[in-house]
Order: sequence, then C-alpha cells, then structure tokens
Amino acid sequence: MLKILIIEDDISFCKLLEKFLIKNNFEVRITFSAAEARLAIQAEAFDLILTDLRLPDADGIELLGEFKAAFLQLPVILMTGYSEVSTAVKAIKNGASDYISKPFNPDEVLAVINNAFTIQKTDKITKPKTVQETKSTVATEYVQGISAASKKLSEHIKLVSPTDMSVLIIGESGTGKEIIAQSIHQQSRRKEHNFIAVDCGAIPKELAASEFFGHLKGSFTGAISDKTGYFEAANGGTLFLDEIGNLSYENQIQLLRALQERKIKPVGSNKEIAVDIRIITATNEDLRQAVKNGDFREDLYHRINEFSIHSPSLNEREEDLILFAEFFLEKANAQLGKEVIGFSKEVVSIFQNYDWPGNLRELQNCVKRATLLTQGDFIESAVLPAEFFHPKKDRTAPFSLSENEKEAIENALAKTKNNKSEAAKLLKITRKTLYNKLKLYNIN
Repeated sequence: MLKILIIEDDISFCKLLEKFLIKNNFEVRITFSAAEARLAIQAEAFDLILTDLRLPDADGIELLGEFKAAFLQLPVILMTGYSEVSTAVKAIKNGASDYISKPFNPDEVLAVINNAFTIQKTDKITKPKTVQETKSTVATEYVQGISAASKKLSEHIKLVSPTDMSVLIIGESGTGKEIIAQSIHQQSRRKEHNFIAVDCGAIPKELAASEFFGHLKGSFTGAISDKTGYFEAANGGTLFLDEIGNLSYENQIQLLRALQERKIKPVGSNKEIAVDIRIITATNEDLRQAVKNGDFREDLYHRINEFSIHSPSLNEREEDLILFAEFFLEKANAQLGKEVIGFSKEVVSIFQNYDWPGNLRELQNCVKRATLLTQGDFIESAVLPAEFFHPKKDRTAPFSLSENEKEAIENALAKTKNNKSEAAKLLKITRKTLYNKLKLYNIN
C-alpha cells in the first residue's frame, strides 16, 4: 500500500483529504506544520508528499526544495488556494511533480497522484539508521491537540508519567480527566499492571471502606463473600480516584491513613496487606477552598497534590475542536458500522460557534448521534440537536444581585459548575458574603 504524507494547516480540509485517500487504498499520515512534517519524514518512509503552499511556519516552495534535496526521488505535489501561474511554474522548476489548486474535485486529486507515480520512481525512502522505531504507549483515547493548552497538557503528562508522584487533575466536567490519568499510567513504569478507576461520588460513605480496602465474608450484613478492594486490585499499578472532593470527611481520614502507611486492612480482618500503588485523583471543585471551608482535609490535599495538571475545557482548546470531532467520528463509524467521511462546512462553522458547556463528553455524544442519523457521506446541520441553533449566550454577561438575589446566585453556581470562588467573582462579592447568602437562601 502506497503511503502519502499530507502537510496542511487547515485541519478540517486535511481530515477530509485523509479520509478520501484512505478510502482509495492509500496509507496516510497527516501533519499540520512544516516542523511536524520534518520529524515525520525522518522517522517514516513515504511514497509521496502532498503539501500546502502556505504553511504557518514555512513557505511551501522552500519546503519543497528542502525535501527534494534530501530525497531526490520522492514525488511532491503542491496544493494552494492561491491559483497563480507563476507560482505553479516556480514549483515545477524547484522539483514539484505537479501543482493543484484548491478547491479541487476528488477525480482530479487521484489523477494528479497517479500521474506523479507514473512519472517518478516509486521506491520507498529508506529510514535513516539513526532513527529508531518506538512503540507508542500513550492511551489510545488520548488525542494530542495542537492548541497551546493541549501542548502544555501533553508536556506535563510526559514529564510526570515516569515518576511515582501523586497527580491531581483539575478541570471542568467532561474534559477527559480519566483519559489523562490513563495516559499517565500508560507512559509510566506501572503500565503492565492494573489501572483502576473509581468514581468517588458514586460510593456511599458507609460502604467506602469496603470498596477501597475489601472485606471478609460475614464481616457485616450483606457480606456474603470475600471482596477485594480497589487498593488491592490496583497493587503494582495505578488507582485513579475521580471527583475525590465528594468523599466524606471520615472516608478522607481512612484514605489518608492508607496512603501514608501503604498498608490496608480489609473490613473484618486483623491482617494488614502491603500495597504499592500510584495515586491519581481528579476534581472539578476548588479543593483549596474546600480546605479553607473545612470540607476537605489539608493533609490529604497535600498528599494527593504532589503535582497538579489542568485539564483544559474545549473552549480553551478551540484549535483542537475539529481534531476531536474527527476522532469521535472515527469511533462512531466503528461502533455503528457507518462510513461517514466528515462534516459539512456549515456544521464545522456551527461547531466552532457553539459554547460546548459539556466539553468533550458533549462533543462525543453529539458526533455519535449525528453519525447514526446521517445517511450520506457528510454530517449536515439537519442532524444536529436543537440546542445548536439557539442564540449563543454571552459568556461575559454580568451577574447582578440587584434583582432576584437567590436566582442570580443559583445561576452563577450553575455557570461555574458549583465553584464557589468563581461564582463569587461573577457576582462581584466576597466568598464570605456568598457563603452567608447560601445559608440565608438554604442553597446547597
């Protein structure tokens, strides 16, 4: 199978071209900048390059010359939305196999590619001997974006993964905190052992000790058999505690003791079990504020927060939106047995102008639903949920306590996902004033 490298900074167009070429039995690798392409061509062998004329970090003509100097027999086709005869002539003189103007139709793409293979040799470029193949251990669900927020996230994951430091992941609901935790585990020395994920908000405080540390048969009513707890199940690996702020104060004490001593005692047992685990936790709350309020133990907070990672919202990584949408489309196609190629220009525009309050989780659900409803090659606006066509809310709209004070407070809390510090900022009052008013209006 012939392998093509695409260099194109228009993510939506790049993904559509990738899908079209794969459908026509080509193997495809996509890059979004000249820097990425240089790394790719040093590490992999390609039969042809399709590159945009205007890239964010390089001129297409110069990049063409660079590639042809290193790999003389490698066909390179230039793409551009700027159709100029002089540019086309210059490209050919510099060694381009051909030149194609955007927008172009599918038949034209195939004709140009086939012509390039006919004219030039199709021998694959030998990989440089200095480049070693490395097996990717990153969790398959983790998408490495191109936004500044995503690059910072990836850098932090890469730095902390090889260590045994406890990691606290902070971010809004639906931003993929568990995927980040899985990625850290997959890049750690513990990757061959279990990754155990626990939703702390779903554990009744009366059963938390049994869930965490296990129990012996008959140790309490309903204990009809021995049970292995999460700590023992994760021994040698990673224990991920999601929404840790939901644990009761009593459960926090039990958890702290286990983390300090690295020993657990199943309910009903007198025997301690030594455990070697890495702890990764996540929350969408402000735990520092919870510590100040007396709702979360300060010693436990410092124990789980040796290194903190911010899980960015979808609004913070707008450049990654189409990357994620395409990733979720591939998943949906596989799960639903569909072959939807991509998104219409109208849908891309709608996506880019939507607030995504539910973050990646909302995007994934939306794409899966739209894929199921789509009958053609592209997802059109007709299959999107109704909320996408409501007027976009102003995120910076002021909150005022002058009218309907209780409703304003409830709206601010909803807007900030119950983050009281942020809610107080929106309401332009102090945290102490907010807490007094929560008590006054009996708002939980």
